[in-house]
Amino acid sequence: MDKILKEHFDNFMRKGELPPELSELKGYTLFDDEELLKVWRSNFKGIQWTDQKGNLFRGAVDNILVKGKKLVVLDYKTRGYPLKEDTHTHYLDQMDIYNFLLRKNGYETEEYTYLIFYHPHKVEENGHVWFNTDIVKIKVNIKNAENIFKKAVKCLEGEIPEASEECGFCGWVDNCNFEIK
Repeated sequence: MDKILKEHFDNFMRKGELPPELSELKGYTLFDDEELLKVWRSNFKGIQWTDQKGNLFRGAVDNILVKGKKLVVLDYKTRGYPLKEDTHTHYLDQMDIYNFLLRKNGYETEEYTYLIFYHPHKVEENGHVWFNTDIVKIKVNIKNAENIFKKAVKCLEGEIPEASEECGFCGWVDNCNFEIK
């Protein structure tokens, strides 16, 4: 689905239009630097930022909207059923991080992002599936992203804890080809 949605949006971007499911959003265009978007979408490259100590932080976006001179992250989500009232809250950190990374790379972003959820509505006799779409606007919290980064660095720089039988990850050490000192 992810690949199909990106192709769908890219076809509209090349025409200078928004896809019909975004018709309620006025004053936006799709980010049209295809080469840069390809990098930003890559799980192996993405939007990157390295702090002064060399700690790398990165994330791979689905798409970017442009409003004036500011960027707005647009992320696709697929699910098998309609949204619950709090569904979007599971993606707050992700959206904060994307905006943090864009800003660290010198881009201005709006104080919000959009999630577009696709979920099946019905299946026709010929097997074609119809999807509903729900667009959710999310407020961005850059301080949250900064705190996530700081906590991750602190964890990585900290002491390795003693192994514990209750820890599901500690059992992996026995299967790895390295020694923890």
